Amino acid sequence: MSGLAVDDFARRPVRWQPSYRLVPSRFPPRGLFDRVADAADLEATFAVESLTNDRLRDEVGELSRVPVDERMTGPGATPVMAAFTHVNPAGSRFSDGSFGVFYAAKSEATAVRETVFHRERFLADSQQPPMTIEMRVYQVELDGDLRDLRDDSVAAQPLLDAQNYAASQRYGVQVYAAGESGIVYPSVRDPGGECVAAMRARVLSPAVQGQHFGYIWDGARITDVVTLGESGIAPHG
Repeated sequence: MSGLAVDDFARRPVRWQPSYRLVPSRFPPRGLFDRVADAADLEATFAVESLTNDRLRDEVGELSRVPVDERMTGPGATPVMAAFTHVNPAGSRFSDGSFGVFYAAKSEATAVRETVFHRERFLADSQQPPMTIEMRVYQVELDGDLRDLRDDSVAAQPLLDAQNYAASQRYGVQVYAAGESGIVYPSVRDPGGECVAAMRARVLSPAVQGQHFGYIWDGARITDVVTLGESGIAPHG
């Protein structure tokens, strides 16, 4: 057990303009959150529209997980809110599965390397045949005070384990319960890179869509990452 407390790591201002997040292209870039202007109207709008639109429930996710005063609406809100309303029951590095986290990286290259690792593990575990996975880039400005794991590699080591998330989940639960905005930490998959685990939408701007990548899966591993352009596929340098 790590025994770490929230205050063991300093809270520091972090401003990335932008941060980068990659998600599979099958997830829609626009949805209910974009169409509603006032967060206070989300519940009523969702209740009415979901009566005749079964897909809306899957699109919006579990809206109740996000307090009304922490919700984002308007153009570009859906890719941000989706991270908080679609929660992996198995958890993630800084969540035990009881709340959502918006993970992003300081650079696009780091975001690619992080997602290649996780996509590769998912595809291997589910024994998927060879395919190309299309991934969409979102650029989101980050501006807030976050718990900083970057300066104390010894103390942070249990939270940055490459495979075991037990200690980092315990710490993340404490950070979330304390009402903190999130955690900034060294990338585990890209040495020298930096990542963020944002726990509140208040530190994020609406998302701007960027380019698309193709992850080439050969049935055993992701062998290449290519840029998907309007005129076809071009190698990603």
